[in-house]
Amino acid sequence: MADPRLFPSGSNSSGDRHGASAPGRRQYNPYHDLNTPYNYRTLYDLPTSPEFLFQEESAAQRRSWGENLTYYTGVGYLSGIESDMVAARERDDWINSVAAGLGTGALFRAANGPRSAAVAGAIGGVLAGAAMDGKQLAKRYVPAI
Repeated sequence: MADPRLFPSGSNSSGDRHGASAPGRRQYNPYHDLNTPYNYRTLYDLPTSPEFLFQEESAAQRRSWGENLTYYTGVGYLSGIESDMVAARERDDWINSVAAGLGTGALFRAANGPRSAAVAGAIGGVLAGAAMDGKQLAKRYVPAI
């Protein structure tokens, strides 16, 4: 520690104009002798929002990291349960997808109780069934490109 008599009150030998030193003390600046063209404090002044290439991208609403985590976890459960159903039944048909949707919905809401799990499972099964019906309708009525 430097002797306070070397740096009388009010002097700031580090050359830092941004911070106030206590009387008889100086503020330590490790970048003082580097002759950098910018203030060292700006090195750590990071933006709080993401940067985008185009301004239009910043206006679009996006999912948060928690929403992405929930979404991709649900997709992982759905595909895993569907794969397990195919292996167990040794058939790949619409029943596997509906059962996977039901299981994923129930698993997603299991922590909220059995009633919530049953409702979410039913919704997941109906949505998976609707997706399978939509896929069959698209195969039948949409011409192959």
